[in-house]
Amino acid sequence: MAARSIASLTLSFGLVHLPVKLYSATESSASVRFNMLAKDGSRLKQQYVSEKDGKVVERAEMVKGYEFEKDQFVLFKPEELKALDETASHVIEIVAFVPEQTVDPIYYEKAYFLAPDKRGAKPYALLAAAMRESKRCALARWTTKGKQYVVQVRVVEDGLVLQQLLYADEVRSLKDLNIEKADVSSAELKLALQLIDQITRDSYDPSEFKDEEKLRILAAIDQKIAGKEVVASAHAEAATGGQVIDLMDALRASLSQRSAKAPAAKAVAEAEAIPEGALTQRKAMRRAPKSDEAVAAPARARARK
Repeated sequence: MAARSIASLTLSFGLVHLPVKLYSATESSASVRFNMLAKDGSRLKQQYVSEKDGKVVERAEMVKGYEFEKDQFVLFKPEELKALDETASHVIEIVAFVPEQTVDPIYYEKAYFLAPDKRGAKPYALLAAAMRESKRCALARWTTKGKQYVVQVRVVEDGLVLQQLLYADEVRSLKDLNIEKADVSSAELKLALQLIDQITRDSYDPSEFKDEEKLRILAAIDQKIAGKEVVASAHAEAATGGQVIDLMDALRASLSQRSAKAPAAKAVAEAEAIPEGALTQRKAMRRAPKSDEAVAAPARARARK
């Protein structure tokens, strides 16, 4: 199925106005969600209750308000909230071009794809080629849904990505943690570099990593559907923070484990041991037979987003 754009915008720099369409670049993998049920298995309904009189308030009777002081609210009508959102702009205004590596990924929030709209193919290709040649990305302003964002427009192999950025006051500083300084000897550094070299790769392949914890939970749900008891899997106990270890010994032991694989490779091997069907779309389920001749459990519903 063809991708569906979520907005039609204009990318503006100088006197050039590039019509573009905005697409979601990512899709969050739904986590496994458990429903709250009564002990008889029936669904529970969530309700909002007034703190003042304890009565249930229906959604149609709710209003939105901003708490400016403790228990003091200023109320907004739906039309007033809509008026606040009408300041949204369809123009993404480029204000500067900077070297690609100057934007720290810690400021990255949400990513979108940009594709040329009608009659926008030529200026789109030109902008992408110019940024690729200059090794620069664009910084721009974009106002939508009642908020102004700083965004980065960067070129990738197949086109342009609009990266929504966090503001400086939205990112914490490591300096606030008061990290203790420690000296590192040349011998320790040499062993650490050897360990890094042993499991170094030339690139990052995201397909090598799978959500092992999600696969484990889905497998346990399959066991339940099949009428089996869930058995806890053994987890390797991590070293506790209070354990005193010799750093050099630990580095040497790590290097000596020739059979040890990189964490990513281990994740792939374990994930491959679980049927790939555990991640596919699940359909409505029946209760598994309680007899000894119970058939294999049907696929279950994927966790809803």
